[in-house]
Amino acid sequence: MRVFVTGATGFVGSAVVRDLIAAGHSVTGLARTDEGAAAVTALGAEVHRGSLEDHTSLRSGAAASDGVLHLAFNHDFSKFADNCELDRRAILALGEALKGSERPLIVTSGVALLAPGRLATEDDAAARNFPRVSEATAEDLRERGVRAGIVRLPPTTHGEGDHGFVPRLIAIAREKGAAAYIGDGMNRWPAAHRVDAARVYRLALEHGVSARRYHAIAEDGVPFKVIAEVIGKRLGVPVVSKSADEAEQHFGWFARFAAIDVPASSAKTRALLGWAPQEKGLIEDLDQPYYFRA
Repeated sequence: MRVFVTGATGFVGSAVVRDLIAAGHSVTGLARTDEGAAAVTALGAEVHRGSLEDHTSLRSGAAASDGVLHLAFNHDFSKFADNCELDRRAILALGEALKGSERPLIVTSGVALLAPGRLATEDDAAARNFPRVSEATAEDLRERGVRAGIVRLPPTTHGEGDHGFVPRLIAIAREKGAAAYIGDGMNRWPAAHRVDAARVYRLALEHGVSARRYHAIAEDGVPFKVIAEVIGKRLGVPVVSKSADEAEQHFGWFARFAAIDVPASSAKTRALLGWAPQEKGLIEDLDQPYYFRA
């Protein structure tokens, strides 16, 4: 297949590109800058110049493909609402080029706010008032004749080069001189290695997006306290419990994420796609020197 990938140079996106090429697919990656274009070329993919704001470019990239994987997203939380709207418009532009065809579009979402406190499954629909509207936009496109699907990622998609939530926790522990958890620390974060997550995108594409939603979840839920204990051990700092009132002082804006209890299952994804995670689990991966390079 000829696959158009947005976010091709990102942490998960680059793993997706490598996995697609290794499986024999032809990949074109969206690149906004010369640096991005060089990175796409280094991955072995063709370059398509453009950006999420350039809808003409998005439509032409999608039109020339047999399928689209949309992984690009600006994670600057200071302007999150604006970035969610940018994402919505980009998905609509991609879908416009695929409308009425059988060519699939797979967009990216997450499980972090899906069903707090209970095991989330692929059957759970995202609320329409989700801040990030990728799922709602994909569902709208399905109603308009686009073969659209959703891959949900866990709060931490880990591996060497990670620059997401776990590195943020490490930075906070360095700054505060302690690795903390909230209450008893038994709130759970699902997780997946980025290489395992990448295969979910490819398999969903190869299966023709036969389901609406897929969960790239290798571990249903890792207790937050266990994550803090590895960070404390590696940094040589104490591991401490914080009350809900103390959490904001320690974690800052990240306190909400440190408190979430969002276990998630991937049983239906595994059965449908024949997907079986093969890489390190979060704790084994986190307990490696590359996560703690200053």
